[in-house]
Amino acid sequence: MKVCFWGNITGALIGKTEGGGELQIAFIAKALAASGNEVIIVDFEVNEDFITTDGIKIKSIRNWNKGIRILRTVTHRIPSLFKALAEQNADVYYCRIRDFRHIIAYRVARKLNSKFVLHMASDLDAMNLRSRLRSYYFYNRTTLWLFFSGILLEIIQPWLLRHADLVLVQHSGQKKILVQKNIKPVVFYNMIDLSKIPAGKSYPHSDFVYVGWLDRRKGFPELFKLIELSPTHTFKIIGPPRDEIGLHYYEKLKSFRNVKLLGICSHSKTIDEISKSKALISTSRMEGFPNVFIEAWACGIPVYSLNVDPGNIIEKEGLGVFANGNFDILKTALDEHFDQPGFAMKAKKYVEKYHAINKSKVEEINSIFKEVYDRK
Repeated sequence: MKVCFWGNITGALIGKTEGGGELQIAFIAKALAASGNEVIIVDFEVNEDFITTDGIKIKSIRNWNKGIRILRTVTHRIPSLFKALAEQNADVYYCRIRDFRHIIAYRVARKLNSKFVLHMASDLDAMNLRSRLRSYYFYNRTTLWLFFSGILLEIIQPWLLRHADLVLVQHSGQKKILVQKNIKPVVFYNMIDLSKIPAGKSYPHSDFVYVGWLDRRKGFPELFKLIELSPTHTFKIIGPPRDEIGLHYYEKLKSFRNVKLLGICSHSKTIDEISKSKALISTSRMEGFPNVFIEAWACGIPVYSLNVDPGNIIEKEGLGVFANGNFDILKTALDEHFDQPGFAMKAKKYVEKYHAINKSKVEEINSIFKEVYDRK
């Protein structure tokens, strides 16, 4: 079976991850390659073709950066992407992370009589337009590109969800919403490489930790309020400001004696800091299945989340506190925190069962792709 991915994914394959979605794509690509499939990634950020140590073929896109800046999406990039994808003549084309250009991969798949797989990377893809406006568009700086791509996304993404040969989702909550729309997705949990998690180390859990972008959409104003009302607790913040509001509160936190601003950290450094923390705090308004949640549980620490509980996992498995949007509940969780006996073992067992990259997980994703490939 020949499987083709596209996007800015190569960095995640070689340890320079751009984001959580890219990391998960890299994991799936590696798992399929390990199963003996031919895996190709068409990447607009690379300048030359090469093959990774995992045997994954990386293909550049010719003429991607040519043309007039405002017009080149239409004059150069879309035609070049179509040609690059078509040249691979793959059996399955896989897309993830919200992008209206996934329609190009869909059209190529139909032209070649191949299969098209769409994988949701956020709850945004399942929600209605009103929810996306409230949780995403209203919290992003409006630019010409956002306006243009946003309109196309609102037309194309729902259409692709209904016409894809297979829709993959990250948790049961996403599946429930899509089933109500007469779309039958398959749940495939995000993966984690447990070899990157420190094993057998005992750390003093001294701070609460936040990991991620610092902006309105990620709930940084709410995080600032939480810190401001918690002078007896200590906090570590990993990540950079991403908008004016994020920068505003970031600058104010520089004067807080109970806050360590660590900025951008390597993945290994981030995992190390999580391992030494009391709990991971999330104030994001909407997510899919955050990788950092899984990483926290793999390190044996709970997640205290204001708005996000993917598939009710936190409540169902007892992996922390879900405040369901109630700020006071989140504040109380911090004030009443204590290291629960046996929690670390329970959290790690959950991760090993559902998220660890192992033989069973590799067989699962290979079986999912093979089933759609064999479908008439």
